Amino acid sequence: MTPDQIAALFTRQDGSFLCARWGRPVAPVIFGLADESLDVFRGAIRAGFAHAGHPVAETDPEMGANLMLFFVREWDELQEVPDLDRLTGMADLPARLTASGADQYRLFRFDADGGIRACLGFLRMGGALGEAHPAELAEMVMVRAALSFATDVVPSQELAALIRAAYDPVLPVAANDPAHALRLAARMVG
Repeated sequence: MTPDQIAALFTRQDGSFLCARWGRPVAPVIFGLADESLDVFRGAIRAGFAHAGHPVAETDPEMGANLMLFFVREWDELQEVPDLDRLTGMADLPARLTASGADQYRLFRFDADGGIRACLGFLRMGGALGEAHPAELAEMVMVRAALSFATDVVPSQELAALIRAAYDPVLPVAANDPAHALRLAARMVG
C-alpha cells in the first residue's frame, strides 16, 4: 500500500483525516447472534486484536463493554434496545438506517487523547449480509472496528499489515495529519 492509498482510508468526506486505534483494552459484547455464531465472532475479535498486539478484556473498568455489536434482521428491531438514543447520541437511528438502505453502521467514541474509547456496530442481517459466511463477516467486523477507517474496508493481508503497523507502540494512538500515512507505510515494509 502506498502512503496515498493509506491516507485515503482515513480521509472523511469533509476532507479531514483521522487515524485512531484503540487506546484501551477491547471489551466486546455481542447481541442478537445464536450461540454457535457467537464463538466465531469472539474468536475473530480475539485473533484480530492479538495479531495487532492489542489486548482484549472481559470488561472495561469505566463502561463494562466498549465494543458493542448489534445484529438484527431489520433496523426496526433496534427500537427495542433500551436508551439507544442516549447510547448513540442520535435520535431515530433505526429510521435513519432504514431510509438510507444501509446494511451496517459503525459509530466510534474517542478518549481525550484521541484513541478509540468505544465502537458500536449495527448489522442488518435481513439483507445482503445474511448471505455472508459467518467467519468472513466476523473478520470484516473486527477489521472495521480496529481503526477509525473513513471508508468500508475489506479484510486482506495488506489491511492486516496496516492494522499491525497502526498498533506500533511508538506511534500515537491518534493522528489528524495525513502525513501519518507515511509512518504507517514505512512500518508495513519493515
